[in-house]
Amino acid sequence: MENVFSTYHPAVAFVFLACALVFSMAAMQPVYVLISFAGAFATSCVTRGFGRTARSLLWIVPMWLIVTVANPLFSAMGSTEVFRFGLFAVYAESLFYGACSGGMLASVFLWFSSYSACMNSDRSLALFGNVAPVVTLMITQVMRLVPQFLSRGRSIALIQDAVSAAAPRTKGQKRDDRLRIVSILMGWGMEDGIERSSAMRARGYDCGARRTTYKRYRLVASDMAVLAVVVLFAAINAVLAYIACSQYQFYPTASVLVAWWGYVPYALMMLIPVVLYAKEWWLWRSLR
Repeated sequence: MENVFSTYHPAVAFVFLACALVFSMAAMQPVYVLISFAGAFATSCVTRGFGRTARSLLWIVPMWLIVTVANPLFSAMGSTEVFRFGLFAVYAESLFYGACSGGMLASVFLWFSSYSACMNSDRSLALFGNVAPVVTLMITQVMRLVPQFLSRGRSIALIQDAVSAAAPRTKGQKRDDRLRIVSILMGWGMEDGIERSSAMRARGYDCGARRTTYKRYRLVASDMAVLAVVVLFAAINAVLAYIACSQYQFYPTASVLVAWWGYVPYALMMLIPVVLYAKEWWLWRSLR
């Protein structure tokens, strides 16, 4: 499935995902956390596909639960005692704060997953290649090295298992084999980094001249319209999120949540990728 931002200028995906990340990390308020997670999940579905997003939840949800349970161990604060182990008390406010922290962390992971799906190396270089060429090249290399490390690690592990298939290996020897894989990958990665740096310098990268890109991206009317909507919602929600977060507190007693119209603009902002996906789906359906 092609991501929903693929037909737009890279600036559209970058601005939206950057704004969504900032709000998800800054707005530590239960309703905003829930809306952020719902928006991150929906965006991941329309950029990465529902299957990949569902598989991500297999480790994101347990991480969320671990953060929720672990918070009372480090922050035993609150006024509503849930239960007690000897002298150690667990408070509802600590659990609630941990749940919100876990939700915020889960949202951030999903937003970064969507970012990696929307902003590949070509789009990143096209957007920032002339503004910050060195930083952009480093980011694109890191994004490429992560899947490359996984692929190379699996290849090395398969070769080691094939070599040692004739003789049984002890647990200690298997552990040493895995540590050797890490050492090989680190050396291999550093060698590749040096070779890429030399190759890019030989090609005149960051020599002072304005570089071109393989694919030319132009801001058209549809791109400007989506950017204007995102910036407008971001400006409105910055004020509303500040008001909501300043009026809410977790300790010593969690504030009572009430229905407020100020949550609606943030929910609408999180729905922008879904709306773009629905528009594309309707256009393709009408052409059939």
